[in-house]
Amino acid sequence: MDKHSYLGNSEISSIEKLYEQYCSDPSSVDESWRKFFEGFEFARSNYDTDTSSKFVDKEFKVINLIEAYRKRGHLFTETNPVRTRRKYSPTLGLENFELSERDLDTTFQAGKEIGAGAVSLREIIARLKKTYCRSIGVEYGFIRNPLVIKWIQDKIEPKFNTPDFTEEEKKHIYFHLKLAVGFENYIHKKFTGQKRFSLEGAESIIPALDAVIERGAELGIREFIIGMSHRGRLNILANILQKPYEDIFNEFNGRFYDETISLGDVKYHLGFGNDIKTDKGKKVRLNLAPNPSHLEAVNPVVEGIARAKIDHKYGGDYNKLAPILIHGDAAIASQGVVYEVIQMSQLEGYKTGGTIHLVINNQVGFTTNYLDARSSTYCTDIGKVTKAPIFHVNGDDVEALIHVIQLAMEFRQEFHMDVFIDILCYRRYGHNEGDEPRFTQPLLYKSIEKHLNPRDIYSEKLIKQNIFSAEDIKEAEIDYEEILDGKLKLSLLTDEVHIKQFLDEDWGSFKHPEKKDIVKCPRTGVERKKLLEIGNLLNQLPKDKKFFRKLIKLIGEREKMLKAGKIDWAMGEILAYGTLLQEGHPVRISGQDSERGTFSHRHAAYVVEETGEKYFPLKHLSKEQGKFEIYNSPLSEYGVMGFEYGYALAVPNGLTVWEAQFGDFHNVAQVIIDQYISAAEEKWGLMNGLVLLLPHGFEGQGPEHSSARIERFLAMAARNNMQIINPTTPANLFHLLRRQLTRKFMIPLIIFTPKSLLRHPQCISAIDDLEKGRFIEVIDDQDVDPEKVRRLVLCSGKVFYDLIRKKKELGVKDIAIIRIEQLHPFPEDKVSKVLKRYPNAVLHLWVQEEPENMGPWRYMRENMKGTDMIPVARLASGSPATGLNGLHNIGQEEIINKVFRKCTCELKNVYCALQCVVGKSRKEVLKVHQYLDSDNKFTI
Repeated sequence: MDKHSYLGNSEISSIEKLYEQYCSDPSSVDESWRKFFEGFEFARSNYDTDTSSKFVDKEFKVINLIEAYRKRGHLFTETNPVRTRRKYSPTLGLENFELSERDLDTTFQAGKEIGAGAVSLREIIARLKKTYCRSIGVEYGFIRNPLVIKWIQDKIEPKFNTPDFTEEEKKHIYFHLKLAVGFENYIHKKFTGQKRFSLEGAESIIPALDAVIERGAELGIREFIIGMSHRGRLNILANILQKPYEDIFNEFNGRFYDETISLGDVKYHLGFGNDIKTDKGKKVRLNLAPNPSHLEAVNPVVEGIARAKIDHKYGGDYNKLAPILIHGDAAIASQGVVYEVIQMSQLEGYKTGGTIHLVINNQVGFTTNYLDARSSTYCTDIGKVTKAPIFHVNGDDVEALIHVIQLAMEFRQEFHMDVFIDILCYRRYGHNEGDEPRFTQPLLYKSIEKHLNPRDIYSEKLIKQNIFSAEDIKEAEIDYEEILDGKLKLSLLTDEVHIKQFLDEDWGSFKHPEKKDIVKCPRTGVERKKLLEIGNLLNQLPKDKKFFRKLIKLIGEREKMLKAGKIDWAMGEILAYGTLLQEGHPVRISGQDSERGTFSHRHAAYVVEETGEKYFPLKHLSKEQGKFEIYNSPLSEYGVMGFEYGYALAVPNGLTVWEAQFGDFHNVAQVIIDQYISAAEEKWGLMNGLVLLLPHGFEGQGPEHSSARIERFLAMAARNNMQIINPTTPANLFHLLRRQLTRKFMIPLIIFTPKSLLRHPQCISAIDDLEKGRFIEVIDDQDVDPEKVRRLVLCSGKVFYDLIRKKKELGVKDIAIIRIEQLHPFPEDKVSKVLKRYPNAVLHLWVQEEPENMGPWRYMRENMKGTDMIPVARLASGSPATGLNGLHNIGQEEIINKVFRKCTCELKNVYCALQCVVGKSRKEVLKVHQYLDSDNKFTI
């Protein structure tokens, strides 16, 4: 590598352009450059030409040196407390800038560039080293906004990026270090061998968090939403969020949970919220979100909570709430969801006014050395994606860390951008307290073993400054331990662990549902006059704007449909949103192509043809309506679904919807589904009403565009943890969406939405069904005489339309087709009631498009044990569907034909039904004897 490769003509040419600009208009350049050029003019006019030329050349070389420190000084800092930092080349040595020690005592006008005036090169270098190469490294040279660059330079260069705290402020810093270190030591002593994911090695983050809250409150922040993984969570809960010590100790000793939590979770995953008062008496709300062991999964959830509260609690004012995300170095460098969330950070639908990212950089991930954990120089290089400033700080230098975090808070409030603070530290033990780190990191842990904790390092400094005596320090530590002893005794008074509901300030009027609440289905109809009024408003185009002719045609078709009293899928959906908005509920939808809809059915945004401006009819229903938002999301599932889950957490009275482009794309967000949507209520007591719209249906589009994986959701479904619906009519969709906001409890709602049915001529509802009805969990066949029915066909979703087409084509009257619209919670009573209408049915079929090992079949078999039900499905497969449309059509016809197949033999019993109707071989028939009565004599 050429040691001068970072130099060249770029800096000199830009300076020459500035000089030309100065010559034309001195007031057009920054004051610091103006003074520099004034010095340059003075030098040129007062020295002979040859000397002047050489001197000016040196001035430019000094400017290059200054710029190099600004851009590369972070590579040469004293930021690593336990390791020798890597060597980088070229260095900042004078020889790399064609300067030498003979120039050190020469006065240069370039000193004005850093606010020092005309000073010696020696002084310039001393200032630069102090500013850029001590306990704080700063990366900002990649930022393109000159206002941001100047703001940072003005903040750090005049005071050499060095903190200057008063004696009282230093005592306050020590107080929080005492809490941080003392708490870890106490738990280590009292709960030996129990996992807690100690903060030891990174205790400085406690006074740092205190400082950012104090500074934020001064700048107008009223609430912080915090997300972090397990490391240090107990310490932050105790000493920042002020969760009672006895509650934390109780989680070590407790034997069972109170009635609000079913299974609970380990203590270092739990969330908490609290109102605290700052030292200056300002009230601040702190919420630390619960999270699983899946590192960084909480990030989008925190951002969603933050955006929802900014939107609905703080009137869109980013200055009132700030998110804080605490990362591990290995996780921030490697987990893809970090990139997704950062890419969302400046997008209109997802921005939260800037996030403060704190990295507990303990330089080892699980057991992996940092050199094996990433390719980038720094774990925080991801921050450069959005041109966010990045600070690297020695975790042992608590004053430097507090100085930087206060600066970060000011930056966030000024520019509403993310900012990253990389806290270089270590972890005292292995991955957990029972792990032996010397197996994999012997050299590092030899160094750590002898290393003082940040409290003891700082207390020694304060003793030397005569702020405390050694006796003061010892007494403070003993007093704190006695407080903890008292809290431990208090915790032993009960075996019951209580988990405080997260965001209880928003969910106070809601309850965890019982079975009777779930079964009850409220009426959700809307009077016809109101429906027509909203429908007409949705079909109005502003007359002063020009729209695409196909859109005008579409609006015309919708108008005709309304006049005819009919509703298709799109109208059923947007009428549901419209009626909820008119009732004051906010509605938010996001997903890939959600404004138009993946299949071009929704058209919630009308795009003006000549300007690209968007008109949202659902925003123009009335002055009193709820807030409507719909966004085309970035091409992300994990990040966006997590964001919307968080948004729904903070807006319990609103409808929040995430839509997949194709249903199976949700598998990229499986962590959110598994850890939050499915399990969060039982683990953490969370209630959440997020709606997932997952297009599903086998139509020959291949393995990746057919199945939304119904079987996966049903495998996780238990204890009414989610609602899993496969609706087949626009009216049922309308009532389903409205039902979500008419009950005093919230459960995630999974809706398998159609594709071809969006324009199917039979998939139409009467407007009367929207006015008078409610959501129907089980839809019976009304076109049969129940006494004459011999074959019952149960199904769910789009396959119904294929079955009903065949039934009408054949004129069949002894087969009833029953739709199970709600799969979970399973509507057992309603299914049973329908089945009783058919006393003479001898064959019960479950029909699905999916392979037999997928779809709802196994779930249905489990929930209908008393019924001899036989599956009609594609053969079991590892892939959901074929890639050939022709092969798909053959398979689909085979499924439908099996249902309507007639007997071809004289045996009129169940064996015949299985062989002739379903197509089972005699060998297979003998395997399914559990479906037969003892006499095997059911007549078809």
